[in-house]
Amino acid sequence: MTSETVDVGHRIKGPTAFGDDRRRMWRLAWTLAITDFKLKFFGSVLGYLWQFMRPLMLFGVIYIVFAEVLKVGGDQPYFGAALLLGIVLFQFFTDSTAAAVRSLVTRENLVRKIEFPRIAVPIACVLQATLNLGLNLIPVSIFLFASGGSVSLRWLELPLILLLLVVFTTGAALLLSALFVRYRDIEPIWDVVLQALFYATPILYSLTIVIDKAGIEVARLMLVNPIATAIQQARHALIDPSYESAGQIFATTAGDLIPIGVAVATFVLGTVVFVRAAPHVAEDL
Repeated sequence: MTSETVDVGHRIKGPTAFGDDRRRMWRLAWTLAITDFKLKFFGSVLGYLWQFMRPLMLFGVIYIVFAEVLKVGGDQPYFGAALLLGIVLFQFFTDSTAAAVRSLVTRENLVRKIEFPRIAVPIACVLQATLNLGLNLIPVSIFLFASGGSVSLRWLELPLILLLLVVFTTGAALLLSALFVRYRDIEPIWDVVLQALFYATPILYSLTIVIDKAGIEVARLMLVNPIATAIQQARHALIDPSYESAGQIFATTAGDLIPIGVAVATFVLGTVVFVRAAPHVAEDL
């Protein structure tokens, strides 16, 4: 008997992350996002009103416990609006990444049968969460005006603040979706990370309390997290300037570059990992 070496061949590469047409990729991502957004409330009696009710109900419970019972943030102006704003911005990050983790697996039938730019799937999760964020900012504005707040030129900072948050969130979404295809432990691990991030981010409390209790260095360390920076900067711009900006806490304008650098690095890492994994997604599934 003679032994023969069996050539098993090479892994077959599937469609790339971006495909040949970037416009097609964005159209597909937008179509997926809009479809999921509509299906989310399909058959619901209140329909899109649930998008407003969800953060408001969570806010109501947290506000009663922390503002009325524990008296946290009582010395901060418009603390209720600031609290709701923090919840809404963090919910955007949670919704985007939690949906993106399983996005490729959820659309396994589509991924296996149709050749299309794979990156459109997790991008659609971020786009859908962005639509939700736009709706959720409406009750934040209403609550702010009802509390006595007003429109300011500082509101012009909001697009840049949201851009920072979207860049960081997109990078995390791409990284998680690519890793989950091969490592299914990513989802429960990420659930724990999200809970830890929620309490480690100044949402239920202000950085003023952190500075008073733990010192300025701890506050600066917390602002390395782009989510914390986005929330703090949004409160400074939208709610009241008494909420110190990230630059004021870092005591230098260059301090803003730290969370920006983290956001950009996360985006680059997520993109690189996803681009390398995309051609083999169907095979790994």
